[in-house]
Amino acid sequence: MNDESWIDVGASDELSQKALQQVLVATKKIALVYKDGQFSAVSGACNHVGGPLGEGRLDGDYVVCPWHYWKFHCRTGEGEPGFEDDRIPVHEVKVEAGRVLVREAPSTKRHKSPHAPHPLARTPNREPGPIRVLGLSTTVMTADHPRYSTSDDLLRHGLESAAEKGACDTRLIQVRDLSFRACEGFYSKSARACTWPCSITQIDPKDEMDQVYEGIVHWADVIIVSTPIRWGGASSLYYKMVERMNCIQNQETIANKHLLRNKVAGFIITGGQDNVQAVAGQMLGFFAEIGCQFPQFPYIAHSRGWSAEDMEQNQSHVQSSAVLHEGSAALVRRCAEMASVMIESSLGENALTRGGRKGHRLST
Repeated sequence: MNDESWIDVGASDELSQKALQQVLVATKKIALVYKDGQFSAVSGACNHVGGPLGEGRLDGDYVVCPWHYWKFHCRTGEGEPGFEDDRIPVHEVKVEAGRVLVREAPSTKRHKSPHAPHPLARTPNREPGPIRVLGLSTTVMTADHPRYSTSDDLLRHGLESAAEKGACDTRLIQVRDLSFRACEGFYSKSARACTWPCSITQIDPKDEMDQVYEGIVHWADVIIVSTPIRWGGASSLYYKMVERMNCIQNQETIANKHLLRNKVAGFIITGGQDNVQAVAGQMLGFFAEIGCQFPQFPYIAHSRGWSAEDMEQNQSHVQSSAVLHEGSAALVRRCAEMASVMIESSLGENALTRGGRKGHRLST
């Protein structure tokens, strides 16, 4: 290499004021480190999904990616312990006449070790069988002191009705029983920083949001979400859950990847105060954006209005209401019937495609 391969990136006095920063070496983004009176430089692109290492932070001798916190040694480029086989390129650095020079060509090569994909990353594939109905309860309550919940009651009744005589497979997730972190805003850093599966799920093996992802993406044909009304909106637990589900919708915009196909959603909304239509509107909007379809009359709801603060009476009304319980069962039936039609139609399309669209039809 000749001297022209050395690129002047700035004055050493100025660059030494920051422990870590991003600089341009020709057209390459480089993470420049100043530690213990010495400069070093590594590639500015993380091995994971290309996060900007120069915009991260220094943790001891390791550069920490700002997107998903992968770490690489600031002088050797090696991954943190446990990921030593992962390496990012290192660039030679020298200081001459008060200027920092970085060699454009790296002195080491990038190496990405094979990492087993997360179980959720598999391609969604509906296995044959009855319609599968997933209930998601977003009512919050104290774990050791359970109480009656109107939205829980109606959700359970709807699932039990669907499961009668083996008509549907059903599964209930009480979201309050799951331990999972709130969305940490990876998308706010960069669209590409929001991954599928969710970055938190990949980082934290104790994060139990994977149960919701597994149910929605890989198992369910029908998704029934129940929520109480809290100050004119759905429950805080509902919002915590759906913020973490945004990674599903982001795959549409980032990767043109459709995770949800032939999925039907319905909602159960109850509360001591009104605002049913606004709560339903938000839920419909969100689940439409992640790819769900809706039957006619996609939600049932109950509210006794703004002035009805006598919650004991509200609970008694729901508990004894045959109309509301039949309504929950009917909602699940509508959703299951629509899912069945969509799945059969999809199977028919596949059969037509395989047969060249000549005289093929589904048997009834």
